[in-house]
Amino acid sequence: MAHRKSLYALVGATLMGAMVTPVAAGTLENLERERAILLETVLSGDISAEERQRTLQISKVRLADLERMVLRDDSLIGRNKPAVRNAFENYELTFIVHAATEHHRAIADHWLSEIGLTTKAIMNARMGRR
Repeated sequence: MAHRKSLYALVGATLMGAMVTPVAAGTLENLERERAILLETVLSGDISAEERQRTLQISKVRLADLERMVLRDDSLIGRNKPAVRNAFENYELTFIVHAATEHHRAIADHWLSEIGLTTKAIMNARMGRR
């Protein structure tokens, strides 16, 4: 009977460890997914201004939480994967809510300026085929 209880405890601990590892390793992926949703909302021409504002506010809160989780994620320290390197090398784009807040700009304005899309660049652009 004691042997069976210890076997159950061992299996339970193994399963709990298996469940925790993907969650910790997935913080950066979750951040990227939520950031993509936010940028899709910013760029979408199919939604009303009120709906866009409501969706952006929800995404902003969720993204701020995810950004803090990634910044505090010890499992990312020392990982030499391209996704991890790129995320921290491009702080202004990866941690967009924090960066926009630091620069006192709206998220959309910050993102557009970071990728080099200004009003002047748009006005100088010409339509054509490549």
